[in-house]
Amino acid sequence: MRHPLLPPTRLVLADGALWAVLATVTGYGFRDAGGAASPVRDLLLPLAVLAVSVPLARTRPASAVLVVNGLCALGLADSATPANAHVLSLAALSCLLGVRIARARAALVVLAACLVVDVATCAVLRVPAVWWFYTLTVIPAALLLPWLVGRHWRGRRELVRGGWRLARSLEERQHLVAERARLTERADIAADMHDSLGHVLSLVALRAGALELSPDLTDRDRAELAELRGTIADAVEQLRQTVTVLHDPRDAGTGTGTVAGAGGLPVKDTVADLVARAAASGVPVSWEQRGPVPVLPPLVERGIYRVVREGLTNSVKHAPGSAVRIRIDHALDHTRVSVVNAARADARAGEADEQTSATGGRGLTGLRERMEVLGGTLHTGPHQGGFRVTAVLPHQTTARPLERTAVTGAGTHTDHLGATESAERLAAVRRAARRRTVAAFAAPAAAAAIFLPAAAYLAWQLTTGVLTPSRFDALEPGRPRAELGRLLPARAFPYPPDDARSAPRPPGTDCDFYRSGRDLLHQVDLYRLCWSDGVLVAKDTLEANRSRPARPAETPHDVESPAATTYSP
Repeated sequence: MRHPLLPPTRLVLADGALWAVLATVTGYGFRDAGGAASPVRDLLLPLAVLAVSVPLARTRPASAVLVVNGLCALGLADSATPANAHVLSLAALSCLLGVRIARARAALVVLAACLVVDVATCAVLRVPAVWWFYTLTVIPAALLLPWLVGRHWRGRRELVRGGWRLARSLEERQHLVAERARLTERADIAADMHDSLGHVLSLVALRAGALELSPDLTDRDRAELAELRGTIADAVEQLRQTVTVLHDPRDAGTGTGTVAGAGGLPVKDTVADLVARAAASGVPVSWEQRGPVPVLPPLVERGIYRVVREGLTNSVKHAPGSAVRIRIDHALDHTRVSVVNAARADARAGEADEQTSATGGRGLTGLRERMEVLGGTLHTGPHQGGFRVTAVLPHQTTARPLERTAVTGAGTHTDHLGATESAERLAAVRRAARRRTVAAFAAPAAAAAIFLPAAAYLAWQLTTGVLTPSRFDALEPGRPRAELGRLLPARAFPYPPDDARSAPRPPGTDCDFYRSGRDLLHQVDLYRLCWSDGVLVAKDTLEANRSRPARPAETPHDVESPAATTYSP
């Protein structure tokens, strides 16, 4: 789908506005970090990266997300806190990723790659547990949730644009359908004229042929009658060719125009009148009608009339002089019409079969289409050396949706009138909406199933290994663990940083670490308790921010260590 391109000035203004917002957030985060932040690393470098990523997001949104995610990975190397303002920039570009990339699989691969980079950074840097918690909860949320919002926005925009485009298409198609209906009606009127005039002209030609045999005529009169009969035959053939040109096969059976031959027929003409005219013209015809005559709809009456007329026309044209039998049987819910012409005495082999294909077969083909429109059937074929036309018409007409055959440059295909383009488009839109809905719920559910248990377990470890300052102050070196157990947490903190583990300790002691607070997103002071044979030997405070001074020693037996104070008995 091609979208109209915005003017270049508007593109520049939009990108500049987005960069200004993200730069403001980055500057606020730099100011909040205080003097410990580096102007080059924490301010100038992010601003330069955003200046490249924001325009890049228009053509390569996946690359822009990967670049900004690199800023978040760089922020994990901060010894003070993993949280920074870059995660907001990552969320904004992730939303643009959902807006500008249609394929969900490609976008999910990009988001998964970002998360792999962040987890690998944590593993390489061997960051504390709080950094892991931040990487497995905050960053995935900043990647996934904005992407889902952008994807929903894109789907809604495509749906609205598709609706307007479909409305314009339907309006254009409505004009085309109206024009086709007019052309089809003209073709049907031409076909009706062909059937009516062809029947009358055939009777005229038959009467002219009978006059040729009159003994009162001179040779000159017979020659003129023969010429007249030939002229009539030529007129019928020219009329057939004209109707064939007008009758577009793509419009056959559409049911528009004169349905079942309602137009082009004498309004007051009946089957009896038709048979009487044929007999007067010298056609040996007989007919019978069985069963009580019901009150038939006008369309059914016209259909019966057409069957009889077409059968008589074919008999006169292809088997002149043969006897014709017409039989109409009225049942409770349908009427059966049968027109049979006997074999001619001088008929050649296979002459009866020629009635189906001679002169193009346009009459029987059109008659069959009209019978199908009325819900009836038509059967034609040889019968006892002659030819039979049989039709069954229901008394209650139900116009059925026909199949129309359209000839295109690629071949012939069948188009069902009941299957409209709007229904197909609606089904496609619903399928796409269902896929987006499943992705919107499945992706967060999968992420939650993986990350939330780990995050909950990590939070449980961080909050259960907490030793409050008041209880730490109450611990006296030299007392056994059994006496101090009521002051200690149930378990120690299992993830102290490497510098805390390597800090000097009294020889021959085992040390446990405890957190001094329950804050999950910031570093807190660590308490170290060193034991020897179940007796507390020393206790230390390892401060989170080494720029702050260490607590003063309470006893003269201090063990010197960087940013740590050791208390010994």
